[in-house]
Amino acid sequence: MKRRDFLTTAATGGGAAAAAASLAATAALAPLAAPAVAKDRVEWKMVTPWPRNSPGVGINAQRFADMVTAMSDGRLTITLYSAGELVPPFEVLDAVQSDLAQVGHAASYYWQGKAPALNLFTSMPFGLMAWELDAWLACGDGQALWEETYAPFGVLPFYAGNSGVQAGGWFNKEINTVEDIKGLKMRIAGLGAEVMRRLGAATVLTPPGEIMPALMSGAVDAAEWVSPWLDIAFGLQKAARYYYMPAFHEPGPSLEILVNKARYEILTDDLKAIVRAAAQAVAGRTLADFTYNNTMVFAEMAEKYPSIEIRTFSDDVIRALGAMTRTVLEDMAARDPMTAKVYASMRAFTERCVRYQDHADLPALRQRKLALGL
Repeated sequence: MKRRDFLTTAATGGGAAAAAASLAATAALAPLAAPAVAKDRVEWKMVTPWPRNSPGVGINAQRFADMVTAMSDGRLTITLYSAGELVPPFEVLDAVQSDLAQVGHAASYYWQGKAPALNLFTSMPFGLMAWELDAWLACGDGQALWEETYAPFGVLPFYAGNSGVQAGGWFNKEINTVEDIKGLKMRIAGLGAEVMRRLGAATVLTPPGEIMPALMSGAVDAAEWVSPWLDIAFGLQKAARYYYMPAFHEPGPSLEILVNKARYEILTDDLKAIVRAAAQAVAGRTLADFTYNNTMVFAEMAEKYPSIEIRTFSDDVIRALGAMTRTVLEDMAARDPMTAKVYASMRAFTERCVRYQDHADLPALRQRKLALGL
């Protein structure tokens, strides 16, 4: 098929105990039922790390569940559980692996503590743009490598779309030099967190619903989430002044749909096809949603929120971030054979994309501004 813990979460209180008990209870699964026939009705639970109805992510997770249910005429019904409703936000992979839930919608770098290569299937800093990552997964080595990385966990990954280039984050001070990164307390995900840590920042990863309170309370000095649409919806503009764009660490980050492999394999062929088709449809809609809404929200930001000051990282800061990114990736590849395989493939395709884009999108964007007087 061609279509396709730096992270540490502090589970506390009864919720963590309940989640652990639930996972333990499902660890020893009974043998799965015989392959379904056309008249059978299958019910799946779906878990996400997103607050319910979050723009872009939560809504498109629900869209996938609704689409599968409708396309199958109810023969495969998916019920969505948002962050914390069935499991804590960062236990989606555990839930799908254990069959507590049969499907999840998330981003693969949330599980980097289980397999470092999973970082790359969300995004490589300074790496592939949205359409390039899609191409690598669909037509290159990406999907096969993704499935190989997830094989030990008994889950199948499906591409669920992309946010497009993200924002670098909200800061309570300007970042003019590399020295300004030292001592910074920042909420940041994925490989970007390790790059910032090695440059002197203290990095943490909070669930999406906790980003704004952490920034507002001063628990962190800076935080990245997604891009204008979601950042404004989550209220981050209320907690910081400087908005850095674009993100160095997420030029085209992907979302994923994870399916329990054993549950998927006992579906009838038509239901398998429906799951694949729904994932593909939601992938396209997700990028369209982000592209349109980021564009519209950004156009109104200056008028609605005049206190926001939009910044871009200086070339000197970018050079330092880039040099450290290469060091981090090379260190990871040296320690982990799967990361080495994925990185080699992704790096090779990125190099070809750069050569092509020098004569394609980059001049086309410049020429558009010139021709239209924009």
